[in-house]
Amino acid sequence: MLHYIFQTIAFQLFFLIIYDVFLKKETFFNWNRIYLLLTAMASIILPFVKLESMRAIVPQDFVIRLPEVIIGDVAPIPQAIPVEAATQAINTAQFVWSWDYLLYLGMIVATIILLFKIIKISRLIQKNPKRWYGDLLVVHLMKSNSAFSFFHYVFIGEYVRAEERDAILAHESVHVHQKHTLDLMLFEVFRIVFWFNPLVYMYQNRMTILHEYIADAKAVKKGDKAQYYQNLLSQVFHTQQISFTNTFYKQSLIKKRIVMLSKSKSNRIRLLRYALIIPMVFGMMMYTSSYGQVKQDINKSGEETIGQQYTLKELTEKYYQELLDSNKNKNNGKWNFDNFLPSTEQYAYTLDEVARIQAYLKYISGKVMENKRKNGTLTQKDVNEFEKGLNKYNTYQDYLEYQKTDEAKSIWESNTRDGILRMVVNDMKNLTPEEQKKQEEKINLIERDDFFHSLLITDGKTTTRMEFHSIDGKEIPGPTKNKESDDMKSYENEVPFSVIDEVPTFTECTSLENVEEIKTCTSNKIAEFVNINFNTNLSKDLGLKGRQRINVLFKIGKDGIIIDVQARAPHPDLEAEAIRVIKSLPQMISGKQKGKNVVVPYSLPILFEVNE
Repeated sequence: MLHYIFQTIAFQLFFLIIYDVFLKKETFFNWNRIYLLLTAMASIILPFVKLESMRAIVPQDFVIRLPEVIIGDVAPIPQAIPVEAATQAINTAQFVWSWDYLLYLGMIVATIILLFKIIKISRLIQKNPKRWYGDLLVVHLMKSNSAFSFFHYVFIGEYVRAEERDAILAHESVHVHQKHTLDLMLFEVFRIVFWFNPLVYMYQNRMTILHEYIADAKAVKKGDKAQYYQNLLSQVFHTQQISFTNTFYKQSLIKKRIVMLSKSKSNRIRLLRYALIIPMVFGMMMYTSSYGQVKQDINKSGEETIGQQYTLKELTEKYYQELLDSNKNKNNGKWNFDNFLPSTEQYAYTLDEVARIQAYLKYISGKVMENKRKNGTLTQKDVNEFEKGLNKYNTYQDYLEYQKTDEAKSIWESNTRDGILRMVVNDMKNLTPEEQKKQEEKINLIERDDFFHSLLITDGKTTTRMEFHSIDGKEIPGPTKNKESDDMKSYENEVPFSVIDEVPTFTECTSLENVEEIKTCTSNKIAEFVNINFNTNLSKDLGLKGRQRINVLFKIGKDGIIIDVQARAPHPDLEAEAIRVIKSLPQMISGKQKGKNVVVPYSLPILFEVNE
């Protein structure tokens, strides 16, 4: 709900900025009326728009959110409650405050205010004489100098001068015939639902002003323009200040109305300004259609659920805390860092791997800093370098962009070890003349120097390892390996689920023809596997009570094997158990895009309850 409110307010703000900057001063009054009505409604509807075609446009790694896996019986709903138990529950129940109550209270108050206004109008209609003038029902207000309209009613005070009545009727008839009251009533409804949103009141205010411009422009054509100006300038009437009525004499608007009446018509070429709404709505639809728009939600019980992957900073901090906790728990003070240092043969690491590396470097650097501080040798330069190292990559995208630079390629190529030469190219299938020459030079070096025996070539997507002779100098006839490596992640190695040609699935589901049936079958198989293999007793052993929610992120690799499993849970052991279960899923049939196997990310929520 909170996210929806923020989206609505943001959209309305953007629409109003466009209106105030580009459209408000134009004389295209009816176009402006349509703009205000459509954008006000669009701001409320757009947050619900999630178009599949739009998801493919947004350049993000989308995560497929599987249905929640419920283990065991979670909070069963009783079929019948004994009267004694119900009475006891009522007596012992305690009131729990929620911000929802404030929202509902405001809506109730706003509704009461609207009803009060309607009752006030109804009493004016009942207590004062009425007379039809064509299709207008004129209500003559006794002992009043007011003039306003409401639907087909036109209210005119008996103190209004006779020579001004014709101008008033001409003006108010425009409000009636163009049904301006419906516009204002729509905003009254918005004011009830979004009573806390100041932009709704701004919308209604702009619509009210616009109604007066429209009515003035029509009415002045039927009478003396100079006399119409004089009527506006001479007004000192006290008007009925009701938000959904069209008031003829509203003193705060008189100056604006006269200025707009005297203004020449806008050039029709300025109608192109309304085209500004097209890219704005398109951008909003891209945002609302994106799976990545909501990073995480908090449910009513305060539990955190994941809507997409961790950010690089969050994942780094998570692994850093694991390092700290593991070091404290080990009696010998040692920690196995193998899981934090991936293969050095890789050129581009995954988000998870980058986070592990950064967590490891932060941990080691922290230890060095701590020792220097104890020895009194810590300098400001050390501190600056430490902070610079921590902030090298703020996001995973920063890392990927850096990997495309010549500096990153040069560092990786120069980090030769174990007799393996390295080379980074732009496209494995289309080497440039310079890259071909560089490759020949490295091959010649291997042939001259027995220390080197292999050449590793990568473009970040495909990796080719060419082995020419073993370490002892034994010749190998030609390259022994020439394959695409699943370990070498590319910049575009994950395919959004909305555009994938063939979804990953189990062998048992391949007999199904309908895509939705295949998806359902896959979800059911995963849920069944988790139910059978998850150790729910672990929660009892840890002393946890109540509902336990675990959120798991994983990917189905190009070979159908589960990779990059992450989990978030109330306890690290629950995370470890979830990772173990998901990693033990049987090999699946990988997803395909344009005939090639691709990596597809998934999100799986798990819920079970520990009975006390």
